[in-house]
Amino acid sequence: MLRAAASAVAAGALVTGCDPHRDDDSGALRSGGPSPSGAGSSGAGHAPPARARTARPPVRVPGLPVQIAHGPRNGRAVALTFHGRGDPKLATALLGEAERAGARVTVLAVGDWLDEQPAMARRILDGGHELGNHTMHHRNICALPAAEAYAEITRCADRLRALTGTIGSWFRPSQTQRATDLVTGLARKAGYPHVLSYDVDSLDADDPGAPAVRRTVLDAAGPGSIVSLHLGHAGTVAALPPILDGLRRRGLRAVTTTELVT
Repeated sequence: MLRAAASAVAAGALVTGCDPHRDDDSGALRSGGPSPSGAGSSGAGHAPPARARTARPPVRVPGLPVQIAHGPRNGRAVALTFHGRGDPKLATALLGEAERAGARVTVLAVGDWLDEQPAMARRILDGGHELGNHTMHHRNICALPAAEAYAEITRCADRLRALTGTIGSWFRPSQTQRATDLVTGLARKAGYPHVLSYDVDSLDADDPGAPAVRRTVLDAAGPGSIVSLHLGHAGTVAALPPILDGLRRRGLRAVTTTELVT
């Protein structure tokens, strides 16, 4: 599977991640995609895929800030969170590696990716993982006017609802680690009590290679960490097994973000 994933990248399947210094709109559907009622469509002439099992809805966690960067430091769990975009073969390979190790992850999906790959919503949830909102087109949401930023949040929420029955578990802003007060307020208006940040950046979107991704994560991650990673990168797929093994050797386990903070 990893060999096939690497071949996909070599063939040009790689999709850029969430580095705020990179233009991440090149792969977006500039037309804005179909209406929410068509979010499950896989293209003209094809029946839409079956709806995924119902996604876990957002949960307000008493005592935690509106913007969450990490979980409890006195536990033995970490959350591996993936910005959801890219070649579905690479995404499927990564989910398979997590499942073989008994890990569960959180995927924050970009709405136009769900338009192109609606079956991925079911694949993520059927694997026991968690699914959330990473805006519709992965624009620099903190630089947008309020109406446009709100549309980025709600249009992705509509896709998630059409595919999974809920707006997803979490909202993570695009092209930034932390949301502004404006974006945080808009996310709450859209139905997300918390904004999901992170305290460990794997830097995998820059494709430094699997060993570098593994070192970056294991050097920084500890109890309660929320780690930012990306689908669509072969190096991340290759790095995941040694990351999970390294965490296990420290007595840490990878769980969904909701499991981490509740």
